[in-house]
Amino acid sequence: MQPREVDYTELFSSERRWRDKQPYLQSRGYMLRPRLRPGWVPSWTSTGEDPLDCEDGIRLPARAHLVDATRMSDGKLVYVKRIKTGDQESSIASVLSSEPLRKDPRNHTVPVEDVFVDDEDPSTSYLVMPFLRRPTSPPFEYVGEVVDFVDQVLEGLTFMHDQGVAHRDCAMPNIMMDASALFPDGFHPIKQYSLPHDIRKESKWLPRMHAGVRYYFVDYGISSYFPPGQPRERVTGILGREQAVPELSNTKPYDPFAVDVCIIGNLLHAEFLKQYSNVSFLQRLATEATRRNPEDRPDAAALLRLWTVERRRVSAVHKSWRLHDRGESLVETAARDCFGLIGSAWGYAGSVLGWK
Repeated sequence: MQPREVDYTELFSSERRWRDKQPYLQSRGYMLRPRLRPGWVPSWTSTGEDPLDCEDGIRLPARAHLVDATRMSDGKLVYVKRIKTGDQESSIASVLSSEPLRKDPRNHTVPVEDVFVDDEDPSTSYLVMPFLRRPTSPPFEYVGEVVDFVDQVLEGLTFMHDQGVAHRDCAMPNIMMDASALFPDGFHPIKQYSLPHDIRKESKWLPRMHAGVRYYFVDYGISSYFPPGQPRERVTGILGREQAVPELSNTKPYDPFAVDVCIIGNLLHAEFLKQYSNVSFLQRLATEATRRNPEDRPDAAALLRLWTVERRRVSAVHKSWRLHDRGESLVETAARDCFGLIGSAWGYAGSVLGWK
């Protein structure tokens, strides 16, 4: 049986739904890509190009509730998320994005830049957020980048807990980064290593150690919020990306704040300690955060204080070293370290002098 030929002129059902909403989103100040606009005519039908080389040949990923858009007032790339009006996620995110919390530098909650109700269905609303990338896109390269990541994540977790919010799903997929400083020429929202308007060309990026990025917690769909003055009660439920948390239960109540600490400890182990040989300074942090008895774990503030002590062991020279993959041979490590030091010096010079 011959495989069915892909027809790039055909929109997915999720794409058709966003296309039908494009005029309304435009009236609110948000423009979708040409493919998702009413009356779209595929560019390759007149140019003869391969659809895969055309910007409007790029289909929307299979996530019906989320679409990229350009804010018309300033050209900024944003995400528009379809939500249920007044749902828990939007309520918590809005609380953490309200003034004066929004201006607090410790706040690493994804900023809510706009919220509006659908023009036809009042039970549906749209949440507008900055366009963010995965923390591993592009990959971590230097030890100092890991230190900065841990700084921001623990600072953000402590702040969030101080406001009475337990995330309960703060695994790596729900931590994103604003990488706009890394890509001075921008990037395409779907083909993220390509230029925004010419996907055949690579978008160059700067080392994050010198350009600087900011990390955010996203997705508060299963979070718990305890407003000021309200007791922090125990909860039940086993939902979440990270299942290696011993106390998760549908019947026995547990402390959701201790769950967050354990999830972060598991993240440090899986994403860094397991992969790289020169980040052992994270070991004590991961061990304390993942103690089997939740009452033996430090809370977020204590974990941050422990990190403040542990990070003093990481010298400036150590931070400048390339991350050592555990699968590398000694010869590979030596060779890559040489190139890494040259790249680090070049990146620093570029960031200081404004090179691209």
